[in-house]
Amino acid sequence: MRAKIYRVMVSALVLTGVAMFSCQKAGGLSKGTLDKVKARGKLLAGVKFDFKPFGYLNETGVSEGFDVEVAQYLGQKLGVPVELVKVTSESRIPDLLAGKVDLVIASMTHNLTREAQIDFSTTYFQEGQSLLVRQGGGIKGVKDLDGKTVAAVRGATSGLKLLSFAPRARLLLYDEYPAALKALQRGMVDALTTDRSYCVAAAADNPDLEVAGPAFTVEPYGIGVRENDSRWRDAINLALMQMQLDGTYEKLFKKYFQQAPAFKIEVLPGAGI
Repeated sequence: MRAKIYRVMVSALVLTGVAMFSCQKAGGLSKGTLDKVKARGKLLAGVKFDFKPFGYLNETGVSEGFDVEVAQYLGQKLGVPVELVKVTSESRIPDLLAGKVDLVIASMTHNLTREAQIDFSTTYFQEGQSLLVRQGGGIKGVKDLDGKTVAAVRGATSGLKLLSFAPRARLLLYDEYPAALKALQRGMVDALTTDRSYCVAAAADNPDLEVAGPAFTVEPYGIGVRENDSRWRDAINLALMQMQLDGTYEKLFKKYFQQAPAFKIEVLPGAGI
């Protein structure tokens, strides 16, 4: 009698598992981001609003930048409009994990630490870390930072990386780049460290500032997506390859960096336009 009851219980559990699996498949729990974006009819793209030339607000308060236009290109290839959602260096991964955005395209270096939390697209930009300093301040590179106070932004990799090159520097963290930039201009810090393109743009906009020395790291940018969503990542990668093939990547690069790109997005066979 007990054996019969046991067999009935096992059968019930098996049937329940099958039913739950079927409900998940039919009810949409297994749907990935690509399906959700298509169903919503809109792509929620996390971009920065404070990091020129990648994502920033122009004089009229409109978002523009290299990352912004790459996001818009992705939406075009997916056949949906793009809603730009503000993220910061610190909030971009939490916002992605919380489902506030479908992807993060926010000057984000692809590294192993972040790989433990999210997945990344193929590399779409190659950058390097530099220093932004006041004109005539005597800082020519990382070798001059002993005892100096250097600003960095929370959530970015630049602060900790700097200490590996200048262990005697003092690090002061800010929430966003405008506050860090003001601290530099007001003499509250001796330098600001972040990606070189931002330093170049900030120096061009502020004659009292200059870029000190060459880039001293290599920063491969990737688009952040949630883990275990290969269809979504593949769709993004295909669009990036097509952007390289149809000339849009070179056009955008020249627009925002005033030169032809030395870097090319990897294009796999069969990724024709």
